[in-house]
Amino acid sequence: MATTNDIKNGTVLNLDGQLWTVIEFQHVKPGKGGAFVRTKLKNVLSGKVVDRTFNAGAKIETANVDKRDMQYLYRDGDDFIFMDTVTFDQLPVSAATVGSASDYMLENQNAIVATHDAAPLFVELPASVVLEVTYTEPGLQGDRSTGGTKPATLETGATIQVPLFLEAGTKVKVDTRDGSYLGRVND
Repeated sequence: MATTNDIKNGTVLNLDGQLWTVIEFQHVKPGKGGAFVRTKLKNVLSGKVVDRTFNAGAKIETANVDKRDMQYLYRDGDDFIFMDTVTFDQLPVSAATVGSASDYMLENQNAIVATHDAAPLFVELPASVVLEVTYTEPGLQGDRSTGGTKPATLETGATIQVPLFLEAGTKVKVDTRDGSYLGRVND
């Protein structure tokens, strides 16, 4: 148990049997009446975001979430197999738990896997990753760096929008949060 004074961004709360991550919080002391804490919470499993207000000093239950740096090894049916980089224990994580992160994961890539009571909750990738474009329509004479975009398929199978001048075989930097093109990467 903790109080509202212990709330910080990233804290995981156990409310009504569900796990919620604190995205934002604000301590408010109005001129009249008691102080309170206004929070924005994200459901760990569903991703639903809600606003919730707590009275100052109220007791809230925090959840013990273990975030570990793990290495993605391979896919086994519907499971993704991760290995703890310290203990070398292997952990199967379901495709539903990995979610859209699978669009940007390559074998032997590191990621953060959060678990609660040994059950995987979510997979957190670095903010950006470098992937190779495996297929895109060829660029035409006159295509410039400014202007339109075209779809490109990455080595993971995901499709993103890239500038017209990019060709297959080019390595690009991709934002893992929204799948946007961040730039070319030269070896």
